[in-house]
This record gives sequence, C-alpha cells and structure tokens, in this order.
Amino acid sequence: MRHGKKFNHLGRTASHRKAMLSNMAKSLLEHKRISTTVAKAKELRKYVEPLITRAKEDTTHNRRVVFSYLKHKEAIKTLFGEVVEKVGNRPGGYTRIIKTGFRLGDNAEMCIIELVDFNELMLKEAQPAKKAGRRRSRRGAGKAGAASSSAQEENVADEVADSKEEKGEKDKAAAPEAAAKTDKSSKKEDSEASETANDDKKAE
Repeated sequence: MRHGKKFNHLGRTASHRKAMLSNMAKSLLEHKRISTTVAKAKELRKYVEPLITRAKEDTTHNRRVVFSYLKHKEAIKTLFGEVVEKVGNRPGGYTRIIKTGFRLGDNAEMCIIELVDFNELMLKEAQPAKKAGRRRSRRGAGKAGAASSSAQEENVADEVADSKEEKGEKDKAAAPEAAAKTDKSSKKEDSEASETANDDKKAE
C-alpha cells in the first residue's frame, strides 16, 4: 500500500526518477538556471536544497553524502566552492521558480528554476535606493516653511527698495554740488582767459 506517499512520482519508476533529479541538480549547479516544467521544478527544489545546506559545512563526510546523490565530481567542486561562497549566509530558500507560460506541444506549464544569489538583475533591483541628504519635515512644516520663505522674500524686497531710495537721495544731493563745481570751474576759466587777454594788450 502507498499510504502517506504524497510526493509526485512524475510518471516514472523510482530509479528513473532518482537519475532524472540527479541530472537536473547537476545541470542547475553548473548553469545556475534551467528551464523545465513546474512539476519537475518543485521536485527538484526539494531534492537540491538539502544538498546545498549540507555543503555549507565542508567535511569529507558531507562531500561523500552529496556525491551519493549527484555522482559527478565537477558538480561537487562547484557546489562546495562557487555556490557555497554566494549562499553561505542565506538560511534556506536557495532557488526561485519563475513561471514562463505553457508548452506548445502538450500545454504543460513551464518555468525557469534558478539559484537566487546568481541572478544579478534581481539583486540590483532589490538594493535600496539612496536616500536624499536632506530631511524634510512633516505635514504642518510645509505651510510654515512656505510662510517663512515668503516673509524672507518680502524683507529682501524692502531692503532693495530702501537701498534704491537712498541712492536716489544721494544722487539728488550730489547734483547741485556738481553743478556748483562746474559753475566755479567755468568762472575760473573765463577769468584766466580775460587775464591772458589783458597781458597781451599790455605787451603790445
């Protein structure tokens, strides 16, 4: 009887199923992402994630246990080297399943299963955006800030107007002085001219 056996047999014998999952796990570790059906991907996730957890502790025993599942030396090197370096701090959840639609031939639901820490595009999107250097105040401060800025603008305008008025008054005060100076200079020139004319007559 098969009471309590609830995993998906995938329509295969036990030996065929184990060989298929071992081959898929090797391909996933080698290429970091593979395309398959959703049913196979869910079974592969249950198959490969315990192996990645075991690979976090690099011992001879763990290497032999993982080798009994994968049966491929290069996959063992990749798992205990490149993969563990990336996922060493992650407490599980090493794979991601992304559904891609339905297959044309038999309409099977397809997906991509990948190792989470090797998708550079999603890692960039997950990084938080840099915050602005200045801190903006809360609700009521917006109106207060606007009022203060308008008051500052009015003060600046008043100062500009005052400075213009002072300049105008100085110009008005300076105008008669300049006129008097020009009158004095013209009188001096006339007197000098008359003196020179008198000297010329005396000389004659």
